[in-house]
Amino acid sequence: MSFNLQSSKKLFIFLGKSLFSLLEALILALLPKPRKNVAGEIVLITGAGSGMGRLLALRFARLGSVLVLWDINKKGNEETCKMAREAGATRVHAYTCDCSQKEEVYRVADQVKKEVGDVSILINNAGIVTGKKFLDCPDALLEKTFDVNFKAHLWTYKAFLPAMIANDHGHLVCISSSAGLVGVNGLADYCASKFAAFGFAESVFLETFVQKQKGIKTTIVCPFFIKTGMFEGCTTGCPSLLPILEPEYAVGKIVEAILQEKMYLYMPKLLYFMMFLKSFLPLKTGLLIADYLGIFHAMNGFVDQKKKL
Repeated sequence: MSFNLQSSKKLFIFLGKSLFSLLEALILALLPKPRKNVAGEIVLITGAGSGMGRLLALRFARLGSVLVLWDINKKGNEETCKMAREAGATRVHAYTCDCSQKEEVYRVADQVKKEVGDVSILINNAGIVTGKKFLDCPDALLEKTFDVNFKAHLWTYKAFLPAMIANDHGHLVCISSSAGLVGVNGLADYCASKFAAFGFAESVFLETFVQKQKGIKTTIVCPFFIKTGMFEGCTTGCPSLLPILEPEYAVGKIVEAILQEKMYLYMPKLLYFMMFLKSFLPLKTGLLIADYLGIFHAMNGFVDQKKKL
């Protein structure tokens, strides 16, 4: 009898809290969302030497953040550093770092802590794509994909999360992908690495939540293809529903999500609906939708930038 009462009480408390959280979310959706001030925050961006990383750096420069730029490409990174200063950043620090190498990540991270201070916003943006079908992809390239797209997140979290916990202040940003939500033909290694990055970021968020570290926020970003050159030649079968994204648009949405401390950001919005459908539709129907959207052949025209060079 006592057990039944306890169980019933637990159920009613759960239902009450769930209803309250849904009503709270509904009300907040109708109100203007507050944005946090990131002026003076130390923002580290991996893959800052070009593409999305560079554009993110310029956005945070205009917001008055202290920038720490990491990239394996020294020349590109120094160019981003120069552009960030021109955009208004007063403190910009560029470091050459191969994020696929654990010891190098730890070494450069120690340098950052000594020369700049504790990183309070960590944006894991660096990524590579082979564009090869699984059996055509050499083992070394498979390993490199995981080293850059996923394992680098482990090492940067290990390096910078302890100070965030000590200060009860920080923001972890994972740039995953729509390919971290659904499998894509011709992207097996990339999808696997992005699924791993998503799962890791979500799991660490839950660790901080359970340990009541409320000052540490997480944002996980899952965009469709972006016109940065990384996925040059890739296509969509339905541009009106699933467009290839403009870089400035995507970066604007990412920064907005960080400032609003939003947990998940999928771009375009169709992806939210697609994930809902994936949870219950028959496999055959899901495959028909993927075919209609052009997902099966999206990688057919992929242009390998290394070969192009």
